[in-house]
Amino acid sequence: MTFFTRGLSLCGIFLYPCGCPSRHVIPMTNLKEQETKLVDLALQGGGAHGAFTWGVLDRLLEEPWLEIDGISGTSAGAMNAAVLVDGYMEGGSAGARRALESFWRKVSETALYSPFRRSVFDVLAGQWSLEHSLAFNAVEAMSRLFSPYDLNPGGFNPLKHILDESIDFGRLSNSPIKLFITATNVRTGQGRVFRNTEISSDVLLASACLPTLFHAVEVEGEFYWDGGYSGNPTLTPLIRDGDSDDTILVQVNPVARAATPYSGRDIANRLNEISFNAVLLKELRMMALLRKVTDCGDFGEGARWSRMRLHRIASEAMLAFDYSSKFNAEWEFLSKLRVIGRQTAEDFLSESGTMIGIQSTFPIEELLTHV
Repeated sequence: MTFFTRGLSLCGIFLYPCGCPSRHVIPMTNLKEQETKLVDLALQGGGAHGAFTWGVLDRLLEEPWLEIDGISGTSAGAMNAAVLVDGYMEGGSAGARRALESFWRKVSETALYSPFRRSVFDVLAGQWSLEHSLAFNAVEAMSRLFSPYDLNPGGFNPLKHILDESIDFGRLSNSPIKLFITATNVRTGQGRVFRNTEISSDVLLASACLPTLFHAVEVEGEFYWDGGYSGNPTLTPLIRDGDSDDTILVQVNPVARAATPYSGRDIANRLNEISFNAVLLKELRMMALLRKVTDCGDFGEGARWSRMRLHRIASEAMLAFDYSSKFNAEWEFLSKLRVIGRQTAEDFLSESGTMIGIQSTFPIEELLTHV
């Protein structure tokens, strides 16, 4: 295996990567007194930044009053979702938390063999970026001149072994938690949502397949690329097939940035964030529009969209990490992201936890301001 093939393969450890509003003020209650609330989770992809989502899930799983009905995930979000559900089947919430930690440890251990390393400058400066990594820059440059079929003819991806080792896919088929994994069909350009009985390591790899870095993944005779192009994550199946009216969106990719990018790398980073948020924002705008035209007491799909209560967990701390850090799977970095995720979830529960089951805490109507 050539240097570039090895680097390209190992960088694949990570790829990109509301309801009807209430007019009344709801009195706050103690979370410990909460009755069980059924929720859906929507998990974005974001490469190694998916460790932020791990932290969020780790904290949410500590709350016995939160019962997960369904999870929609893309890329790293899809892997978090599948690992959580498998662990839950084996040992409940505690089993899910153990499974997630084990998965991320295996990812970090495998990344020890990757040539992608922070430069001495970045280490001394306390930065997690790979911007000054010679290996990362070399692979990135080569990917613009050659396809993954040239650089990695065997289609090697070490993540497949980790997934097969970490997940009992048979257990997913029997899980009461509904799983929805999105990948993009190369031929049609449309997203496909895979459900519990259809999910395999190939499906998860397809959901995280960046076309400039990896071979398209074949599933049932069709080839797929990263699901982020068609839904990051997809909300529709949660609303159509789920029983919960509350969805918690765990967002990794920043929606807004204050500064306009000028360097080539910063421009590419911002383009990545915009493109991998675009479909999600369209779904949220549709939800906001349906709220305006549909009565909450009506029946049908439109009414279900309008009744959905949306909650969002995201952190401005993620603005500090650039695109290249999505390929940094050092355990210290993953642990840092986990801590940020746990604290962000803690803040969400403290500020908005009692609103779950009552009203949305994410004002999606603001998305219609400039439409």
